[in-house]
Amino acid sequence: MNELQVWYAVGVIALVTAGIRFLPFAVFRGEKQTPPMVEKLGRVLPYAIMGMLVVYCLKCVSFAAVGDWLPSVIASAVTVGLYVWKRNTLVSIIAGTVCYMLLVQMIF
Repeated sequence: MNELQVWYAVGVIALVTAGIRFLPFAVFRGEKQTPPMVEKLGRVLPYAIMGMLVVYCLKCVSFAAVGDWLPSVIASAVTVGLYVWKRNTLVSIIAGTVCYMLLVQMIF
């Protein structure tokens, strides 16, 4: 890829990102209340995304040796425990990721 193609790609990515961010405001411009479908998606999607993250993160875990699966199980337990305790998705995901990376890099 030459430099011009990179700038075109960055421009397209920026336009698509901005479009996705501004689209809800354009679609629901005159409505005073949030539509019921959007409220339902707001309640359901976080759980669906968390489930998808769990499947994605644990899909390649090998059970051949303890060092292969134990860091994933410990980090998952930290993530779940912290979420149950604090009810903060971002904090629990970051803490679980840091825990996993520390376990893999320093212990296992």
